[in-house]
Amino acid sequence: MQSIWNGAISFGLVSIPVKLANATVNHAVSFRQIHTEDGGRIRYRKVCELEEKEVPSSEIGKGFEDADGTIVPITEEDLASLPLPTTRTIDIVAFVEADRIDPLQMGNAYYLMVNGAPAAKPYALLREALRRSERVAVAKFALRGRERLGMLRVVDEVIAMHTLHWPDEIRSPQEAAPETDVTVRDAELDLADALMDTLGDVDLDSLHDDYREAVEEMVTAKVEGREPEPEKELAKGEGTVIDLMSALESSVREARRSRGEGEGEDGEAGESGDKAEKDAEVTSLSSRRKTDGRAKTGSGSEAKKKSAPAKKTASGRSGSAKSGSSSSSSSSSRAKSGSSRSTAKKASSSGTKKAASSSGTKKKTASSRKRSA
Repeated sequence: MQSIWNGAISFGLVSIPVKLANATVNHAVSFRQIHTEDGGRIRYRKVCELEEKEVPSSEIGKGFEDADGTIVPITEEDLASLPLPTTRTIDIVAFVEADRIDPLQMGNAYYLMVNGAPAAKPYALLREALRRSERVAVAKFALRGRERLGMLRVVDEVIAMHTLHWPDEIRSPQEAAPETDVTVRDAELDLADALMDTLGDVDLDSLHDDYREAVEEMVTAKVEGREPEPEKELAKGEGTVIDLMSALESSVREARRSRGEGEGEDGEAGESGDKAEKDAEVTSLSSRRKTDGRAKTGSGSEAKKKSAPAKKTASGRSGSAKSGSSSSSSSSSRAKSGSSRSTAKKASSSGTKKAASSSGTKKKTASSRKRSA
């Protein structure tokens, strides 16, 4: 590794000579600006505005622009004369718990390497002290003309340092928060948990830059004079979630399918399905039914209010019809009753007459017997 800074770690009265090297490397494909008409390179030249001519790097210095536009020249001697004790020193100011460092503050990462054999022992001492305490060191150091804040931690057998933004450089998150209040239901959280469980863990070493590989393949094809193979079109989202529950359910099913937990050849769901997903779907359906029920109840009450006069009218008509029918039945009943009574009277009168006639006959027969005697 090529060092970009040489200095020492100040650990109390202990000084540890170290070299600073970048811990990361950028593999992004870089492009040049060209003239599309003839393919010529487009270059930026440093031109003096007063003389309108190109200036070499040896004649370029620094300057501070005042509020009124005036440029104040600043020389390297001016900067070197400033009281900056951390110019060649990584000065440890405190040891804190790692969770006290907000990830928003973390910037570039560097490796601290020992600079010479005598530095190995104090370097190992600081490394093991950090490892055993499970803490990180907060330090100040100067790099590229400005003082910076850093965090030292142990990575395997090496001490790594991350640049930190100063606290006043972190913007307030309130500026990025949603302006409207949003309520998240338990059913939606259940489905989100099911999706997280389905996606599961990942080996970070297996992740790679697909876009960079595609760009490299395209460039290689053009260099070889052949047409690059067309890439598969990826499904583009609409950008608007119409139904959050449906989107979550679809995401869970798609995640299961991508992990080989989808439907089998016979169309039936695989036995390796996630029980959490099924429970979440049941909860989702129940929640939606309740919501639909409330909506139907609300619309039903309005419909009942609107149909109440009609029902009353129909009820009145039905009551009138029933009343008429009842009156008719009553009249018919009375007529039948009167007819029955008349029939009974006639039958009674006829019986009386028959009885009287029979009695008279018997008397006449008795009288005639007496006369005969």
